[in-house]
Amino acid sequence: MEKLKFLLAGNPNVGKSTVFNHLTGMKQHVGNWPGKTVEQKSGSFTFENYEIEMIDLPGNYSLSPYSVEEIVSRDAILEEENDAVINIIDAENIQRNLYLTLQILETGANTVIALNMLNYAEESGFKIDVKKLEETLGVPVVVVDAREGDGIDELIKRTIETTKNPQNVSDRISYGSELDDHLSQMKGMFPNVKIGTAPESWINMKILEGDDEVLDVVENSSDKQKLKDVTQTRRHLEGILNDQVDNAFIDSRYSTIEGIMKEAVKKPKGTKETFTDKVDKIFLNRILGLPIFAIIVYLIFQITFIIGTPWQDLIDAGFTMLIDYLTPMLGEGPLASFVLNGVIGGVGSILTFIPIIFILFFLLSFVEDCGYLARAAFVIDRFMNKVMGLSGKSFIPMILGFGCDIPGVMATRTLANESDRIATMLAVPFISCSARIPIYALFTAVFFKNNQAEITTALYLLGMIVAILVAWTLKHTTFKDEPAPFIMELPPYRMPTLKSALLHMWERGYLFIKKAGTIILGTSILVWLLSNLPIGVEEGSAESVIGVIGSVIAPIFSPLGFGFWQAAVALVFGIMAKEIVVSTFGTLFGVGEDGLDAVLPTLFTPLSSLSFMVFTLLYVPCFACLGAIKEEANSWKWMMACVVICCVVAYICSLIVFQGGLLLGFK
Repeated sequence: MEKLKFLLAGNPNVGKSTVFNHLTGMKQHVGNWPGKTVEQKSGSFTFENYEIEMIDLPGNYSLSPYSVEEIVSRDAILEEENDAVINIIDAENIQRNLYLTLQILETGANTVIALNMLNYAEESGFKIDVKKLEETLGVPVVVVDAREGDGIDELIKRTIETTKNPQNVSDRISYGSELDDHLSQMKGMFPNVKIGTAPESWINMKILEGDDEVLDVVENSSDKQKLKDVTQTRRHLEGILNDQVDNAFIDSRYSTIEGIMKEAVKKPKGTKETFTDKVDKIFLNRILGLPIFAIIVYLIFQITFIIGTPWQDLIDAGFTMLIDYLTPMLGEGPLASFVLNGVIGGVGSILTFIPIIFILFFLLSFVEDCGYLARAAFVIDRFMNKVMGLSGKSFIPMILGFGCDIPGVMATRTLANESDRIATMLAVPFISCSARIPIYALFTAVFFKNNQAEITTALYLLGMIVAILVAWTLKHTTFKDEPAPFIMELPPYRMPTLKSALLHMWERGYLFIKKAGTIILGTSILVWLLSNLPIGVEEGSAESVIGVIGSVIAPIFSPLGFGFWQAAVALVFGIMAKEIVVSTFGTLFGVGEDGLDAVLPTLFTPLSSLSFMVFTLLYVPCFACLGAIKEEANSWKWMMACVVICCVVAYICSLIVFQGGLLLGFK
């Protein structure tokens, strides 16, 4: 079976991920690009007699090397071995999308265009002559419907055909007589310069544009005389264009796009109010925007607990039956304790939350895919920018933190302003990630059974408020400068496909299961060992190693309402991964009818449990998140600053909740 490798490129929100998910299904891998921490998605599928690997490039508006995502995409197209680049274009926004298309064609890549959402474009009044578009661009154009899967097979078929006769139309692209003349003067000047598969025309263009990466390669591969010649050529061109050479190339691309639009596209006359426009009048309303956001967050958790709790109870009952079945077989002794308390108690206490986690991820994927999360960032921008003095773009990493704080920390690199970047990076850990959900679900089920959604929503909103306040404080003390402007495309509302939502749910949920079988299992075994040492001590007692450690730390938390050693050690081990807070309790107390549900009310009151949840929300993030902060900030200083800030903020907030609650008469 012949192997092929395709790259999938396009602007954000054009259906790229939908095409990728449709083709690769569950055969996907998520990692990082070599030398970068930008997410890499790759997958494989078979088509006829071919085994095809698909690489999903980051969504970009151009290949200009200004952001990490743009550099990653450009390097992949030029330097990563591939047979073709499939460029997804949103037909409704074809004019803007074509800028990236031209830059891909300039690289000499074997390109196929997938024209997506043509039906929406036609409903808006666009008329696109696909044949004419294909002739004008010089590469195949295939109409697809990514959501329904229509045209995908034809797209892959045409792409495979191009691999037999690769298309390179870079020489057909004109930049106007002035630029073309200077490019022609440079032909043959740098025969030793090789940048992946880039054609000579692309290298010469980048030299004239003053691309630093390309110039570095040229300086290391060419003689001094030729460098002098090209320097003179650039200076001559800069004199003609008033030092605006790069802008001249940009303008020429837009002129080319205008010509393509005249040849192949008829725009609608006038402006027609779309469904998206009508909905945004409500969702983006200055007064209603924030309350609607809060209501949507509340509904997500309400639905999660309504649907997930019965399944959670069913799994919990299953573990109870398993323990009842194994107890007589294992008898008493270290082996029975290890299996029942160390393994089942630790991991089982976490696995009961699988329905909650999966349903939450499904709903978040649904909200994201329908186009609302981008609106949430826009709504928050108004508050953050005008009231707090922060860029609304800082909220994007915070939204990503809903799933996991690590991608949120990595996403801060999209912030152009360094002070915004560091301030946001130190604020993201306060956002409630999915790892904290088992803690909320456990304590709200025991102490607030009738108000689970309300308490969880309040905790999520508290995390966001604290994150914004911390970022604001840093911006007005440590970092003092103006926020960068926030420019963001709002995608049209679309009905998400069930397959896409399920795939996103599985991607994120699988990581939760994987963590339960590795980090959480390992930590549960460690907790069990420490609770049984020294040999002869009563298991899980204050005299055990873990009890002694916890007893030393516990007094610190007495003013917060949970000054007992079991809570202290749960918080210490929770720094490895937040789910371990629950698994530690599970290992110490077991699961099932006589486990956590029965023991926790003897240790906590409703008020102290709320204080504990607030503390776990705000205290030190997991080791992996701290590592991401260290890498992104390239400094131990900011990582340690994060630890200190989180501990101080968590302690103060938890203290206010508990002591304030006591003053108000709560218990």
